[in-house]
Amino acid sequence: MKAKIWQEMKNLSATELEAKLRESEEKLFRLKFKHTTTPLKNPLEIRSLRKVVAKLKTLIKQQSVKKA
Repeated sequence: MKAKIWQEMKNLSATELEAKLRESEEKLFRLKFKHTTTPLKNPLEIRSLRKVVAKLKTLIKQQSVKKA
């Protein structure tokens, strides 16, 4: 995702970030499952989605550390 989108995500609440995280993890699971049964046209989608999940987890962790 672009830097502008990540700047906007930093302003989201923890519950909104967790909802986006659950959505992204579910999409990643479906992509992995689909890729094992039939090859994806663009397998790099899995890699980019994994990075999105990692960034969302990082943002959630940063917010929890700030509150503590």
